[in-house]
Amino acid sequence: MAKTPEGLVKDKVDKVLYELGAYSCKPVSGGYGASGVPDILACYQGRFIGIECKANRNKPTALQVHNLKQIVASGGIAFVINEESVVNLKSTILESVK
Repeated sequence: MAKTPEGLVKDKVDKVLYELGAYSCKPVSGGYGASGVPDILACYQGRFIGIECKANRNKPTALQVHNLKQIVASGGIAFVINEESVVNLKSTILESVK
């Protein structure tokens, strides 16, 4: 089965996090979890990271933006990544954890 454009972005994010040696997981709400949680949650060098993946110029929902802002307000790092910005993810993470 072919991957969606967003699925391809998630694969690229996974690769970057793996290269960095970061812990990561993809929470699935499926009606049982919280809505609006970022697509990928990670921890790198003690910093909590929330990554919302988008494709085709899609934008995060208001609830997703709210959750990303909560992560930042709690001292974490939050990103919205698409097929264009994923190429800068590794350097952005490294700069953010300094």
